[in-house]
Amino acid sequence: MSKRVIVIGAGGHGRSVAEAILLVGRDELIGFVDDGADANAKVWSYLMLGRTDSLHTLRTLADTVVVAIGNNAVREKLHARVRHGGFELLNVIHPAAFVSPTATLGAGCAVMAGAVVGTEAQLGEGVIVNCGATVDHHCRVDAFGHLGVNACMAGGSVLGHRAWMQAGSALGYGVQVEDDAVLAPGEARSA
Repeated sequence: MSKRVIVIGAGGHGRSVAEAILLVGRDELIGFVDDGADANAKVWSYLMLGRTDSLHTLRTLADTVVVAIGNNAVREKLHARVRHGGFELLNVIHPAAFVSPTATLGAGCAVMAGAVVGTEAQLGEGVIVNCGATVDHHCRVDAFGHLGVNACMAGGSVLGHRAWMQAGSALGYGVQVEDDAVLAPGEARSA
């Protein structure tokens, strides 16, 4: 069933998520909400509908929201605001991504082009698996974790709550990364 969608965030990640929604073609993109955008701004032909503090006033326009903000702590706070506004949180899976049928995804995840989410992997609420990133079999990404472009988690590894693997970083088999950690681009952690 088609849903009417608002994307929070009109920056690069927000536009990438919106494009994935359009490519899937199932849901209707209504517009964007962004605290930093001009009131009359547009993204492509889509309107800027307001700021996040006015989200509750948009309930009649949309059924669901995706929070497309890369900052993990901000994304977590906005998820709470979305829920308080009575919206459903949408998972967005780019048509060029692969998500195993045995994987589980919490609400409001974004799995981008070329990403792989493997067998029995677990993604918590609000997780981002960016372009080309891999969450291998039996990995766990806790709520609001973020894998940057081409980041890689080997089987059984764990990325903590709000932790961020920047572009090209890697976790070896079974490695656990603590909550709120930030891995540098290209950094590798092994057991």
